[in-house]
Amino acid sequence: MKILVVGGGGREHAIIRKLKENASVTTVYALPGNGGIASDAVCIPIGACEIDRIVEFAVTSKIDFAVVSPDDPLVLGCVDRLEDAGIPCFGPRANAAVIEGSKIFAKDLMKKYGIPTAAYEVFDSMEQALAYVETAPLPTVIKADGLALGKGVTVAMTREEARGAVREAMQDKKFGSSGERIVIEEFLEGPEVSVLAFTDGKTVKPMVSSMDHKRIGENDSGPNTGGMGAIAPNPFYTPEIAERCLREIFLPTVAAMNAEGRPFRGCLYFGLMLTPNGPKVIEYNCRFGDPETQAVLPLLESDLLTVMQATSAGTLADTEVRFSTGASCCVVMASKGYPRSYEKGFEIHLPTALTDSVFVSGATLRDGKLLTGGGRVLGVTAVEDTLRKAVLTAYRKLSEISFQNAYYRKDIGKKALTYTEV
Repeated sequence: MKILVVGGGGREHAIIRKLKENASVTTVYALPGNGGIASDAVCIPIGACEIDRIVEFAVTSKIDFAVVSPDDPLVLGCVDRLEDAGIPCFGPRANAAVIEGSKIFAKDLMKKYGIPTAAYEVFDSMEQALAYVETAPLPTVIKADGLALGKGVTVAMTREEARGAVREAMQDKKFGSSGERIVIEEFLEGPEVSVLAFTDGKTVKPMVSSMDHKRIGENDSGPNTGGMGAIAPNPFYTPEIAERCLREIFLPTVAAMNAEGRPFRGCLYFGLMLTPNGPKVIEYNCRFGDPETQAVLPLLESDLLTVMQATSAGTLADTEVRFSTGASCCVVMASKGYPRSYEKGFEIHLPTALTDSVFVSGATLRDGKLLTGGGRVLGVTAVEDTLRKAVLTAYRKLSEISFQNAYYRKDIGKKALTYTEV
């Protein structure tokens, strides 16, 4: 089989590695891929949002199955176009991907169907938003409506921060058109949990839970990033909470999307807060999370391609989705200065023995050398029988990898370990 994976980050690298475990896979094409992905797939220099070129390549290359991974092409209708051209595809069509493409749509959906989430207000006027934050309870959360590379959310601890976040989005156009409308919502407290779930629009099969570490600094300080590391499973997510989430959130969300005429097929990501009043939805994503995928997929024991095909064909109920009982830890090595400005083009020194433990997020290949090419560069992952071992192994492996201006958090997994070992 010839497989096409749209995207070029660490998440896509993890997906490609797992797809290659299926013996029927002969070739995997990554569009556009990156310098590190090139060791596991044929990278084609077609951007993830160049929908016309993606479809043309898929048709002329006689692709047997496509996986559209990033949010932008999903929201732009890449799956619609591929399926309409006769290419079987994993991922939601555009009318379902809107669950991530518009936070306002997602919040209104949850309100309409009684799915637990934070109280919120919607604004398309900066003046009205600024007036609202003068009386809103603090902390308060400001979110750009549209896609913003995981950076469109500000938790404002003071009114000054709240005003700044509103102006950045609506006046300074920091997130482009994504910030023309904003959501200001109640600040929720409790452990955060990420749950990725396969769904064919009828059946929901959650993957092992995970914990993302979004902020740039240790002890969850500094600005939000796309994610600085993840562990799986999340110890705060007990079997009892998992059952409650399935009953109160996961299944109702899929049913709500069906009721709206927007059946969701693919990977539905639930960002949850375990509040004193029960689990609530912080956000939905219409695809695998990054870096959660790099921690979750190494624990998958079932065949990923088989599961993806069943998800697309509507036969997920008859397909096993099984995970190991071990634990994993992924630590992101980033370029110093991320998520703001940073330099790139530095050689990455990666021992060959560690290659299978590393998912490459942002790197280019030049004259046989792997060079830094993004804010997040590598995801160093370890799988062990316990979380403590996984964390220790991930950091030991990371210590053997280097590049100039490398930065990483030294406390990935600390919160989870503190909880489990008390």
